[in-house]
Amino acid sequence: MKALALSIALLTAGCGAVVTACPPITKYSAEVQTQAADELGAALAAGAVVVPRMMGDYMILRDQIRKCRS
Repeated sequence: MKALALSIALLTAGCGAVVTACPPITKYSAEVQTQAADELGAALAAGAVVVPRMMGDYMILRDQIRKCRS
């Protein structure tokens, strides 16, 4: 039980931290973006459910970083 409490404390310790800098946005070449689109399309065709959700989360994160940097 103590280990669980310690784990929760460690995981939530940074929740109140103030962010002073925005993380960088990784830039991808057109070739890599095309490959990613092809791979995502193949995953969707195969019935992927989790991958599209994760890609949507990543898109939102990139938008938030853009706002942070402006």
